[in-house]
Amino acid sequence: MNYRSVINEIVGSYVKHGWQLRGVLLRPETRREIDGDLASGLLSFDAVLMREAAVDGLWFSRDSHEGREAWELRLVSENPFALFETFEADETEEEREDVRREMEARLREKQ
Repeated sequence: MNYRSVINEIVGSYVKHGWQLRGVLLRPETRREIDGDLASGLLSFDAVLMREAAVDGLWFSRDSHEGREAWELRLVSENPFALFETFEADETEEEREDVRREMEARLREKQ
């Protein structure tokens, strides 16, 4: 799989629909594979948090209805698969982070 192409396609599609890239999860072997693309600027995550994980995934968010915030964790693969969650405006960041960790665990199980 050409990770640069797949990632650029996924990010482009989400941005087109109003999502914002918020985080990048990369397995060590994927990170090694795309390091050259990152260094040359062919792939850029701007100021987004990138961290090592057991699965390759992209975190996106956008505003949802009634003051809620939608988050989606998209598996980096040619076959689309994502997990979706919305958060109430009054939920703490700690509560949100707990749910996001659970989503990452579920994504690992699906892989």
